[in-house]
Amino acid sequence: MNTHTTQRGATLVVALIFLVLMSLFAISAFNSSSGNLRIIGNTQARQEGLSAAQLAVEKTISASTFHTNPDGVAASPVLVDMNGNGTTDYSAVLSPRPQCTRAKPILAGDLPPAPKTPTTIDVYAPCRAAPKQGGTFVDLETPIAGADPESCANSEWNVRAQVSDPQTQTKVAVNQGVAVVVFGNEVSSFCK
Repeated sequence: MNTHTTQRGATLVVALIFLVLMSLFAISAFNSSSGNLRIIGNTQARQEGLSAAQLAVEKTISASTFHTNPDGVAASPVLVDMNGNGTTDYSAVLSPRPQCTRAKPILAGDLPPAPKTPTTIDVYAPCRAAPKQGGTFVDLETPIAGADPESCANSEWNVRAQVSDPQTQTKVAVNQGVAVVVFGNEVSSFCK
């Protein structure tokens, strides 16, 4: 019976040790999950920022004036509503303004053939010689090679959009290259 009295407090000590260990496991699991939650939140904020910047680039490229007025396009930020609730979530700026990196004149022999159907849009129409009227046939005047090297050109542009969110401290930028056919003085005005 002597052993019974000595074991009375041992059960309490073992139970307290297990309670402390279980509490440490619970605290560790809580810290791990809150750290993972922060990582997921940061990843989501970065992905939303990238999406907003990409949307700004796509809106800029789809605008018909970005290559004729790059300063005007860059002056106004692109406001993005990510969740569709009517409030602006991100503001993307084009910095630097869209830049023409190079332009190559399109010579008459380098033009693709004109579309056969009248419903198809011919983006190269301003580059083609005017049709000659009269006679039995409609002929195209053959332009003199090199007479007007700036009449049409294939140009390559770099469009860069930046998004910074002060709330999440997210800063991202997206660069996009785009090829555009430019006409007349647009080549000498914006392409170096």
